[in-house]
Amino acid sequence: MTGEGAGDGAVRILRAEGRAAAPWSNGGGVTREIAVHPPGADWDGFDWRVSLADVTRDGPYSPLPGVRRILTVVDGGGLALTVDGAPRLLPDRFRPFAFSGGAVTDCRLLDGPVVNLNVMVREGRARAVVEMVRGSRAVPPGDALVVAVEGSAQLAAPGEPGVRLARFDAAVVVAGARCEVRTAGVAAVIALSAGGDDG
Repeated sequence: MTGEGAGDGAVRILRAEGRAAAPWSNGGGVTREIAVHPPGADWDGFDWRVSLADVTRDGPYSPLPGVRRILTVVDGGGLALTVDGAPRLLPDRFRPFAFSGGAVTDCRLLDGPVVNLNVMVREGRARAVVEMVRGSRAVPPGDALVVAVEGSAQLAAPGEPGVRLARFDAAVVVAGARCEVRTAGVAAVIALSAGGDDG
């Protein structure tokens, strides 16, 4: 296990503090990118992208053809989506919902602003599975991203004290690194792999 991005690179810590906020063109919120692959990729070049979005008002989502989205409300009173005309109510936090980025999607806030964890994967180039963890869980053996979404979390390799993730801190875990996440709150464990559709 490495420290704040140093060492052998098996685990790279991404602190929430100082994360840049990118305002939406429609004025409905801001997005803070957590990680993207390949590193530094723009909207047309990413295989996968994980971010947190502060949503402050109702409105449509930008269409993203060829992208699979997994949205999880992690703060606030929930939201209602309409995806290609089909209503989908998301009143509870920590329940991942997957849908096509190319779908015509509209969002309505149920009880004020929310924060969403957004996982986007390019169809045919990457897959993602999002699991919300309470208590402890071994991080999947492939590439993964861990995000503390309620309270703090501890990420530790066997026999090591590990590193603390404050709320919204994240850690990139590369394939082959053995570690476990422990939390009294909730942590998102996002398993990432190349190719196919997400599971």
